Parts: sequence; structure tokens; C-alpha cells
Amino acid sequence: MDTTLETVRAPRRVSLSVPALAGLLLAAALLPLALGYWLTRPPGEGSAEVRFARDMVAHHEQAVEMALIIRDRTADEVLRTFADDIIFTQQSQIGQMTGWLEVWGVPYAGADPPMDGMSQMMGMAVQSDVNALRDLPPAEAEVRFLQLMTTHHEGALIMADEVLAARPRPEVARIAQAVVRGQQAEIGFMRELLTMRGAEPPAPLRPINHDH
Repeated sequence: MDTTLETVRAPRRVSLSVPALAGLLLAAALLPLALGYWLTRPPGEGSAEVRFARDMVAHHEQAVEMALIIRDRTADEVLRTFADDIIFTQQSQIGQMTGWLEVWGVPYAGADPPMDGMSQMMGMAVQSDVNALRDLPPAEAEVRFLQLMTTHHEGALIMADEVLAARPRPEVARIAQAVVRGQQAEIGFMRELLTMRGAEPPAPLRPINHDH
């Protein structure tokens, strides 16, 4: 039997030199470390995560300010409890987000103003409306608070939707998702409280998608 053809067709064994094999093994060992660094390295200036944290801290601070005012002025226990919930939840989130900025090694404030100078488009109240909550008769202050806070919450939902669309780090996504769940439910509750008071809710800022 002629084995010449069989010899030609026999598969060739590819041998690696010791240095080449060592190089491949080293690359394989370092790949998880490189991937882990890429996934865990802190976000830098201009990133979606840093912008979200700074903007949402400023946004939450105004919500806490308004909730503190109405909590101390209202005689309605339901509204007072609701204001306390806003204060507790949003102060807790402020603490988490300022903690991120510190860990990430970026300053609490950037070169640009919060929300890129479009704060009213994100539901922020003008300061004169916030101050009026201290001076209006209590019943009127309650209605104005509910209207302002409804718009304020809708702005927070827009901000959360925007950062979620950027596929942020897991801890940022969790806070943004919590904002969507919590504040969407609170918007419905505030609309009910306005209806009970015979008052109209504010016009929506814009349609928002909450499929997260």
C-alpha cells in the first residue's frame, strides 16, 4: 500500500516554543484583570454618571427644601407623612451620590451649572415659588406644594431616563431605577391629593418612557 498520500494528508502538529506558550498563558491570566479594571475604573469628568450625580443632588436638595417647609406648615397628617418620606428618601440618595463623587475623585460641582442651566426644563421651581410656600395661607401652600412637587418629580424622571439610556454603572442604574419607581408612584399620589382639594395638577413636562 502506498502511504505517500496518507503521509501528505496527515494533520500537522503545531508546536509552540516555550516563550510563546508562556506569553499566551500570561495574556490569558491578565485578561480578567484588565476587564475588571475597565468595569470598575471610576467615571471621569463629563461622563453620564458624574453629570447625573451632580444634577440629581441639586435637584433633590430643592425637593427636600420644599418638603421641609410644607411639613412644618401643614395640619394634614397625610401630607406631613408624605413630606417626611420625601425628606428621608431624597436625603439618603443625596448621601449616596455625594459619596460616589468623593470615591470617583471628582469635585462636587463641575464647571457647568447643574442641569446645564436648563433647571426649569427638569422641573426645578424658581426660588420665588419656593419662598411663597412660607407665606401663602396653609391651604394654598399645600396646593402649591403639590403642584410644584409634581412637576419637580417629573423632571427627576426625565433625568433618570436619560442616564439609564446611557447604560451607566450598576450603582447609578439602581438609584435611577429607584427614582423612576418611587417618584412615578408619588406623582400619582400627589395628583389624588390635588383632586381631593379641588385643584388642577400641573401640565406634564413631556411624555416619559418608564420601561426599565
